[in-house]
Amino acid sequence: MNEQQQSLQDLQHIKQMMERSSRFISLSGLSGIAAGACALVGAWFANDVIIENGGPSGYRELVTKTLEVSSLQDFMGHRLFQIAMYTFFAALLFAFLFTYLRSKKNKVPMWGYSSRRLLINVSVPMIAGGIYLFRQMQFGNYGLIAPGCLIFYGLALVNASKYTLGEVRYLGYCQVLLGIINCWFVGYGLYFWAIGFGLLHIIYGSVMWYKYERNKKSDA
Repeated sequence: MNEQQQSLQDLQHIKQMMERSSRFISLSGLSGIAAGACALVGAWFANDVIIENGGPSGYRELVTKTLEVSSLQDFMGHRLFQIAMYTFFAALLFAFLFTYLRSKKNKVPMWGYSSRRLLINVSVPMIAGGIYLFRQMQFGNYGLIAPGCLIFYGLALVNASKYTLGEVRYLGYCQVLLGIINCWFVGYGLYFWAIGFGLLHIIYGSVMWYKYERNKKSDA
């Protein structure tokens, strides 16, 4: 009986090692917290633009009127678009930094087979979504950009979750749900972004840090 139990434990241990080797587990909870903080800071700056245009109700009218721009080039030069780009690159930088530090601490290569599979599965929905949203902008449907970003980002997380921590899937579900709801509240995308990219990332990152990283520190 003891030998059978030992064999079962050995099989479970081997299975865990195989799952570990096939998943990129160096994602840091601090990356999520930093990304969420960047999103909230960006939303704070973008809120000034909304207030200048008469608050949420006034800004909603501007969105339905294509943000008072006549071309895609004008839209890309709009203050809100610039704030979004700065926020995105800041969040990406922090995500790379904290993931690199955790990979180095765990002595796991950051760019390996599992990370490449993760990147591919994240990129496919993101690239497809980016092309779709780019066409939406060309047709002047700027009000659908915010919910579209949430939906495609959520789908990317769900698609990639099987190659990293499983909890990423639930973050993806929440992002998709927020994006769908936002489709019925055109012009309020900033607030949905603040919840999805900001608050949810901070909650997710805090849970992941507490679950996977805090224990290692206390054990040490």
